[in-house]
Amino acid sequence: MLNYEVDPAILQKYIPPATELDLWKGKALVSMVGFLFRDTRLKGIQWPLHVNFAEVNLRFYVKYFDGKEWKRGAVFISEIVPKPFIATFANLFYKEHYRAMPMRHSIEQLDEKRTKYLYEWKFDGIWNNKLGGTVNANDLKPIAPGSPEEFIFEHYWGYNKINKKTTYEYGVEHVTWNSAVVIDPVFEADIARLYGKEFVPYLEPKPYSAFFADGSDVVVRGLEKIRIDPALPK
Repeated sequence: MLNYEVDPAILQKYIPPATELDLWKGKALVSMVGFLFRDTRLKGIQWPLHVNFAEVNLRFYVKYFDGKEWKRGAVFISEIVPKPFIATFANLFYKEHYRAMPMRHSIEQLDEKRTKYLYEWKFDGIWNNKLGGTVNANDLKPIAPGSPEEFIFEHYWGYNKINKKTTYEYGVEHVTWNSAVVIDPVFEADIARLYGKEFVPYLEPKPYSAFFADGSDVVVRGLEKIRIDPALPK
């Protein structure tokens, strides 16, 4: 998770109705995320050739008040996977923003403590996009309440903008992960063409923070629609 501070104005068009930006100490953050799906099942069924695969996404953070409590969630601007079926299914049923591109990843044990993780994807016929970093296994610790790591990782809701009045909400369940600071973060990409030229000034510099989490079993719950009432006449 490589995290970057951005101008909140560039996120306004992506914010789902009924939600608002969730800020970290007054800062709007976006995250470039690389991770592996393992032993993936759709409604309990494993689909051949779609069980283990990588994903790279760009996301930001929102919150939603359901009348009783604030729910902290993530909104995905872009999601890249290697399988066209996954992209088609997620875009159709979850209204996500997936694209399928050739991908590869590597996990390299540098020594007894350090491991290097790298995700790469092929865009316009060139392997010129990569995301990764090095992690010291001795640094892995439970995520502390109120920490920067908690803000980045502990989001148990996803929100997708359907139109100006409707949002999809889905739940994500997992145990609290262990995390560590990433050493030597790497991010190289055609930012303007992949994510929009407005992101270039913010994703090109060194990240605001960079974290690794060890992951766990994850369950994604069904969709719910959230609708906002039309504005009353003034």
